[in-house]
Parts: sequence; structure tokens; C-alpha cells
Amino acid sequence: MPKYFRDRIADHYLYFTSQCIVEAMHVHASDKKLTEKNSAKFFVRSDGSSVLQHRGDLTDREVSIIQKFIKENYLDMYRTWKTFGGQDFYKKEQ
Repeated sequence: MPKYFRDRIADHYLYFTSQCIVEAMHVHASDKKLTEKNSAKFFVRSDGSSVLQHRGDLTDREVSIIQKFIKENYLDMYRTWKTFGGQDFYKKEQ
């Protein structure tokens, strides 16, 4: 299961699974097991902003830190996502 980065952000790993690439670009955040169960899920837009779909076990502070990190690193993350055949950015409006 590919991680976007080796380091943990807000004490969580940011990753996706092989089943994820059929959806718009997104990021799962999990502190222990890299599975979708109990993980947070952020859809990523082409401007680097993100939409929190599932909170998982994240606090408000952790959500904020991860969204800021995504905004600052979304282009590198997108390249990793596309390497595995992932779809394009999330396009729905809030």
C-alpha cells in the first residue's frame, strides 16, 4: 500500500490503496494500521484544498495540520497518485 511520504504527519501516515485509484484523488490518514477502516479520508482538489469525507480518529487539530500539509505538498502527492494509475483531482464543489 503506497504511502505519500515516509514520515508521519500529525502522528498519522498518509496513504492510499490499490482500490482507491478508481476514485478521484484522495488521501487516507491512519495512525496504526494502514487500512481504510477507522482511517480519515480527504479528497484533494486541483488547487490543493481538500474535503474531509471521513474523520476517522482525527481531532480537529490533526485535521487542520493534515489539510495544511496536503495544501503544501499536493503536487508531489498527485505525482505519486498518478504513478499508480489514479484518477484526477476531486471536482465537486462544497
